[in-house]
Amino acid sequence: MAEGVSGSSKHTVTPYDEAMDALSSLIPRRTRADKSNKGDHFDLLFDYLKMLELEQAISEMKIIHVAGTKGKGSTCTFTESILRNYGFRTGLFTSPHLIDVRERFRLDGMDICEENFLAHFWWCYDRLKEKTNEDIPMPSYFRFLALLAFKIFAAEQVDVAILEVGLGGTFDPTNVVQTPVVCGISSLGYDHMEILGNTLREIAGEKAGIFKHGIPAFTVPQPDEAMCVLEEKASKLDVPLHVAPPLDSNLLNGLKLGLEGEHQFVNAGLAIALSSKWLKRTGHLEATYLEQTSSLPEQFIKGLTTACLQGRAQIVPDRYIDTESDGDLVFYLDGAHSPESMEVCARWFSLAIKNDNQQNTLNLPSQNNYQSMLDCIDKHHDRRSGKNFMRILLFNCMSVRDPQLLLPHLMKTCASHGVCFKKALFVPNVSVYYKVGSHALPPTDPQVDLSWQFTLQKLWEDLVQGDKGGEANRTDAVCEEVKDDTGTSVRTCENSAVFPSIPLAIKWLRDSVYKNQSVSFQVLVTGSLHLVGDVLRLVK
Repeated sequence: MAEGVSGSSKHTVTPYDEAMDALSSLIPRRTRADKSNKGDHFDLLFDYLKMLELEQAISEMKIIHVAGTKGKGSTCTFTESILRNYGFRTGLFTSPHLIDVRERFRLDGMDICEENFLAHFWWCYDRLKEKTNEDIPMPSYFRFLALLAFKIFAAEQVDVAILEVGLGGTFDPTNVVQTPVVCGISSLGYDHMEILGNTLREIAGEKAGIFKHGIPAFTVPQPDEAMCVLEEKASKLDVPLHVAPPLDSNLLNGLKLGLEGEHQFVNAGLAIALSSKWLKRTGHLEATYLEQTSSLPEQFIKGLTTACLQGRAQIVPDRYIDTESDGDLVFYLDGAHSPESMEVCARWFSLAIKNDNQQNTLNLPSQNNYQSMLDCIDKHHDRRSGKNFMRILLFNCMSVRDPQLLLPHLMKTCASHGVCFKKALFVPNVSVYYKVGSHALPPTDPQVDLSWQFTLQKLWEDLVQGDKGGEANRTDAVCEEVKDDTGTSVRTCENSAVFPSIPLAIKWLRDSVYKNQSVSFQVLVTGSLHLVGDVLRLVK
């Protein structure tokens, strides 16, 4: 907590801060594509398990293991909620966290409390510090978190542990599990290609690395190229592999899934299959695999409709803005960061804002010409409040991703639904990759490197200019450096702006609301889960 002392800002270090500093020391100062991410020294994980005396505990855990490109976190969340509603004590390990690292460790649907987290954290950290050496060094950040998850779930005696793979599958730290009860592969696509490979075959092969001999597995409908690899891997390991159909919404008895978006019916279908097989294989024979032909048990319906996951298709009104009416500034947050998930995000956002305003909004032109939609953006009108709607994009993505795949997918999918953005705002993340904990968030740096954000901005302007029929190479001519009312430089173009920090972009949005009392702002935040977490920290 920041405290003012004699006119200066002084930070009081708490026991939790100390743990975050120790955890931060395990983050390698390397790029994500470093060769160590490709499985170097994977076998060391088994040495760590011995040091922590976790081998027997893991072998006895009734584990559900889930990999995939997109939807694996949602699938794990649905699965946990279903089994919790059956009365089981659940442990859920997911990544990344958005605000607090404790989000990665959920017990009975709740983030682990700080007291228990610190007890288990220091037990693992101190023991590893004592026993590691030059030949077996301290585990890196994510490996430590996976080991900590096993320790927490063993100590808390969970009935079921649901593990989301962090990256890939074959060499992911969660893959030390040798005898899961059931495995799942969610939708596959192109992501983390700098590590997993450039083809769907290569990516699917890495994900299928979680298959274990004779252990049943489920997946969802996949592209043929990916499905062939999954079937080949399953055949070699004698794995019974089944394709789980998407959930039929009629089986929810008129209720809605707890996670928003049409794509969630695919994830829900996989969760139903995983939960059913787990129940059957652990001796709860009354719940055999459900074909979803007629009805779902009450526990399944409640689990699916009450599931909750931050940062995925999440709608958050800004609670720190004081205006006469609610909803003047609303953030639509989704951590999409692959081409496929960007399309899904764009469809969700388009439908969400239409559902919010469908009775009060004039129709957009049917054509996809971006400028024609920009011209009529101010005609979006809420007849109840007398306000117009303005759509803003707040975006950042990691530099290892290809924005030329992400931004066109986003723009074109929104346009196909008659939705466009008046302005796109590009910002660097607040979080720094080498530090964990809220006290690690740096103040706005006037010298921050914005070259990547300028690259994103130019691409966006080129896309808009292209839809206008203009010359993309003249984009830079309409950009200028301006000072906001705090004296901070902002690079603004006709359709976009680059801000040196997220807080300044949020301030610009709030100021815009005050200056435009007749306008309600709907802000899509996407491109990075880290960005989503940073925004949530500021507006929730």
